[in-house]
Parts: sequence; C-alpha cells; structure tokens
Amino acid sequence: MNELITDLKSLHEATLNNLKSAKANNTLRAYKSDFRDFAAFCANHGLNSLPTEPKIISLYLTHLSQNSKISTLRRRLVSISMVHKLKGHYLDTKHPIIVENLMGIRRVKGSIQKGKKPILINHLKLIINVINEQKIGEIKKLRDKSIILIGFGGGFRRTELISIDHEDLEFVSEGLKITIKKSKTDQFGEGMTKGLPYFTNEIYCPVTNLKKWLEISKIKSGPIFRRFSKGLTLADKRLTDQSVVLLIKRYLDLAGIENKNYSGHSLRSGFATVAAESGADERSIMAMTGHKTTQMVRRYIREANIFKNNALNKINI
Repeated sequence: MNELITDLKSLHEATLNNLKSAKANNTLRAYKSDFRDFAAFCANHGLNSLPTEPKIISLYLTHLSQNSKISTLRRRLVSISMVHKLKGHYLDTKHPIIVENLMGIRRVKGSIQKGKKPILINHLKLIINVINEQKIGEIKKLRDKSIILIGFGGGFRRTELISIDHEDLEFVSEGLKITIKKSKTDQFGEGMTKGLPYFTNEIYCPVTNLKKWLEISKIKSGPIFRRFSKGLTLADKRLTDQSVVLLIKRYLDLAGIENKNYSGHSLRSGFATVAAESGADERSIMAMTGHKTTQMVRRYIREANIFKNNALNKINI
C-alpha cells in the first residue's frame, strides 16, 4: 500500500511538472501577470475572478478597451481562460456576450496594429559606428556589436539571441551556422539552423565581429552573450532578454535616434523589412526568422514596398 501511495505521489509530481513544461516560462509569467490585472479589476468592483462568468469578462474587456489595443484584449482573454483551465474551471470564451462585445470594440477602435519601429540599415550602421566611438574596453565593444549584428543578421527574437551557446555555432567557409534549439513557435524543441554569410564590409559583418568577440572573450563553451561584473570582468551568466532591449535603446540614444518606439523586436523586424526591401521572397525571409505563417512577413513586405510600388510614382506633376 505504501509503495502504491509513493508511486501515486511520484506520478502526481511528474504530472505537475509536465503541465508546467507545456508552456514556456515567459508564457506562464504573462498568464499570471494578465490574470492579476483581471483579479484586481474584480476585487475593486466586488466581482468573482475565479471562477468567473462571461458577463464579468465582457465588462473587463470594455474597461480595458479605453486604453488598450485589441491585441491586448485578446491576449488577456486567453490568459484568463488558461488560468481557469489550469485550475479546473470551465469558462465559455465563445459566449455571445464576449464575442459580440469584442466585435463592437473592434469596430469602434479599429484593429490596425502599430508595431515597434524596425532597425534599418542606416540605423544599424549608426549604432555600430557609435559603439566604435565609445571610450570603453574593446571587449565590451565587441560583445555589444556582436549582439546587435547577430540579432539583426539572423532575424532573432531576443530570447533566442541570449539563448545561443558556443556549442550551437559552426563556422564554415561561407559564414556561420547557428542552431536554435527552441523558440517561441517551436516549443517542442525540434530546432532549426540559421546561416549567416560573410559581409563584404567587415565593420558591419555579424560573422567577423562574432569571431573577434569569441577570441577576445576566450569563450569556449556555454552562453556566448554574457554579463560583465565589476568593470570588464566577464561573468559566466548569460544576459537577460531585457538587457538586449536596454542595450539597443542606449546605443540608439547615443546615435541621436529617438528610441521610444524601438524594442528588442526591432532587430528582427528590421531584418525582415530590409530583406523584403532588397527583393527577398517571403519563403526565404521565413526560413531565417522562423515565422510559421505568412501573415506577419507579408506585413513587413507591404511596409517595405510602400514607396517602391506606389501608384503615385506613375503620375507626373
């Protein structure tokens, strides 16, 4: 009997671990953060947050719509639904009072999404130039340049970028192969390999700068992008994804570029926009960025071609 209880306890613990592993840590944190906001709204108005009902959800979405985008409302709805599922409660998110309310909000607000600005080639060059001008150690310059150039050149998400280990790199005659073990759209770790060729101009070449960074840092294993502690002492710990955002914003500011509407995603969207502008087709862009659907990539292509294929170019005034 004791063995049976022990086995059941082990199975219970293993099942809980499996449930936690079903979603990425960042996703779970987002669910919790979103639900806390919903719970606070309910507490302020004397409503039940768990379990809740469609009418309360609809009131919350109307409340949110005053200052939030449609995409935020949809994400909050998913988060509230997932928390209910994990806690064993049923919530009908397809109830007419929720669906119709969202449709009404969308009509009133519109659904156009204004994303963060992409870092384009002119921005990229200004950033690298300003890093080279800084009165800091060469080792820090090379780390920061490598982060930005690799992030742009590979169309990386910032979480993918800081997750790269030395073991994921393979330098070949054409350039560099980087293995991505897991990403936002590859939660089961099937992996993918990105190829970064050498640039003609070594100053802005991701592969050349990364080689120099690895040589000066003497990194032979583990995370390739690490923190500095006590000046220029390189730590063993990898950078956080938020560090990438702060680094980008800092150098944009130093380069004289208003950084408010830029983020860690600006490197990835910048690559896709510049590639589309240069004539790359959506399949080759998706092969690098890892997008699973064409919707976002086609948006980059449309934005890149807004002046190139502009009908007004045919009009002579």
